Parts: sequence; structure tokens; C-alpha cells
Amino acid sequence: MKNRRADLRTGSVIRYPYLWARQSSKGETEGRKDRPAAVAVRLPRPDGDVLVLLAITSKAPLPDQRAVEIPEAEKKRAGLSAGMRLWIVIDEANVDVIGRSFYLLPDPALGSFSDGFFVPVVRRMIRERPFRSVDRTS
Repeated sequence: MKNRRADLRTGSVIRYPYLWARQSSKGETEGRKDRPAAVAVRLPRPDGDVLVLLAITSKAPLPDQRAVEIPEAEKKRAGLSAGMRLWIVIDEANVDVIGRSFYLLPDPALGSFSDGFFVPVVRRMIRERPFRSVDRTS
């Protein structure tokens, strides 16, 4: 199977055409632009590992949205723009499959978050469920 992406793990940051849940609910099937996204979870599967991806945005969250602001040191580790406020959105995710994806590019990851920062973010996402997921596997 091509494009196994062995480099991707929890905390990796990639460019990805993220499809927002609100866009998906209106019938859109394509992300409007490539944006940074973080791998929240990688689940091994025989037919291709499943990735749960969280969007990274420069827009401050609205009161009804859940997001975590990214500290400067973590932005540098992840290859993101320093000096710009950025958030990881944790109330929705895209789900995709390595090797079968139309959207995952073979480009290397931009960088990755430290486990000390990102593992608590993922735990918070799970704890504060529900979160909406957009299936990008078909």
C-alpha cells in the first residue's frame, strides 16, 4: 500500500484540506483551503490506519466553540507561524484513512507538538464530548 505515512503520529502537524462540520452539514464535500491540522489519534487498521485530525485556526473561538490556544514554543515545534494567535479546535474533527485518502498528501509533516502539550488537549477533547466528526474516507 502506497503512502503509509509512517511519520504521522499523535501531535504531528500537516497541511490538510480540512472540511468544517458546518460546511459538511450543508452538503459540501471539499475543504475550502489547505490549513494546518494536528493528528489527534492514529488507529492502526489492516486496510489503512485511521487518522483523527483537528483543525488549527487563527480565528478566536466563539463562546459556543471549544478550542485550545497554542503557546509560542509549541507553534515553533509544530512549524506554525510564530507571533500569530492560533487555536486547535477540539469540538470537531476530520477522519481519514492513510493509503486510501484523496486528501492526505505525501508531503512531510510541518512539525509536531510536544506530548506534554498535546496529550492533555486530546484528553480534553475526549472528556468534553460530544464532538462532531466529518468522515473523509469515502
